[in-house]
Amino acid sequence: MYLLMESLRSAFAAIRAHGLRSFLTALGIIIGVASVIAVVSIVQGLSHTVNAQFQGLGSNSITIRSFTPFEQQMQGRLARLTVQDLNVIRHRIEGISHVTPILYSPTSPSMQVTWRAKSTATRVFGVGASYMDVNQIFPGEGRFFTPSDDERRRLVCLVGVDVVENLEIKGSPLGEFIRIGNDWCRIVGVMEARGELLGFSQDDYILLPFNTMHRLIGASRELDIQIQLLVDDIARMDETIDRIRRLLRQQHELKRGEADDFRVQTAEQLTESFNAIVNTITAVAGGIVGISLLVGGIGIMNIMLVSVTERTREIGILKALGARRADILLQFLIEAVVLCLLGGIIGIAFGYGVGALVSMMLPGFPPAHVPLWAILLSVGFSAAVGIVFGILPAAKAAQLDPIESLRYE
Repeated sequence: MYLLMESLRSAFAAIRAHGLRSFLTALGIIIGVASVIAVVSIVQGLSHTVNAQFQGLGSNSITIRSFTPFEQQMQGRLARLTVQDLNVIRHRIEGISHVTPILYSPTSPSMQVTWRAKSTATRVFGVGASYMDVNQIFPGEGRFFTPSDDERRRLVCLVGVDVVENLEIKGSPLGEFIRIGNDWCRIVGVMEARGELLGFSQDDYILLPFNTMHRLIGASRELDIQIQLLVDDIARMDETIDRIRRLLRQQHELKRGEADDFRVQTAEQLTESFNAIVNTITAVAGGIVGISLLVGGIGIMNIMLVSVTERTREIGILKALGARRADILLQFLIEAVVLCLLGGIIGIAFGYGVGALVSMMLPGFPPAHVPLWAILLSVGFSAAVGIVFGILPAAKAAQLDPIESLRYE
């Protein structure tokens, strides 16, 4: 233990004695680690925020969408999910609850909305009364739709906080009438604010009862809806998905061997798909930037070799006083490792600062987030670089002949 502490003291003394050279030597490690941490903090910040959004769906939620292969799209054939599909799932699948359709405008994702002299374009879609429970999104003011609102096709709506701001509605918007397309709807609630994600507002939308939305876009128009629901027993999630697939294939008259014209996804699958993309980006970016660490390691090895040459007489004196080869090897190896670790720690701090600054400069981008594994990996890799590229100079120092070393000028 005494030998280790003395080697550490000697390493810090040597680094401090040649401060500028030590800094320039560690600069490659600093830049490499800082680059890796900056990339990881930005990407993982995005992943952390998006995963939180997916978790809001609940682990027992299922989303069903129509799916048309590109070849069929080029032929003008489009798959659809219909109200009949919704009713079949609702009545023939057991162990599910809070089934809700989602209907977007088929012509444009946004519609023109007017209040008095103010006008804005915003996303408008129709949902069932269970939409709130499936997505865990609740009104911050007022109420949500009732089944009666949907059945009677009442012209009522809930708005996001950005819609209220864009229309410049003063005071409480509850009870105010806004024109959506050619119809006037009464505001019965304002949804709770969720902020921005990647520069896009999550609060710029209007919800209508499903049947009301169907009425607005034309009752005779052929619909393509999404279906969301909750599985009562999460242990039966896979079984429920298989039953839904079989039922929809039968409903759509798909033959054996034909691909599904729909997609059944869980919140967990969405999270896994997104994380797979994020992890690939992180690995590729980290691998490219990791080349800087290799360059930094080579620089440390070169400087340590120069240091051995400069301190030849010192090594000779140490050996003359009884220092063993292992003692000399440990001293120079610890010096290389300490130099790399200091560079790694500085790089982590600098990289996080760069990542946080970039995230702040991008509008609506989530804050930087550095996971613990990235910090541990950076520190461990820095130490490994010190060992790998410090072993050769340390071995050279340990093998010097004490008599020749004392004669060295």
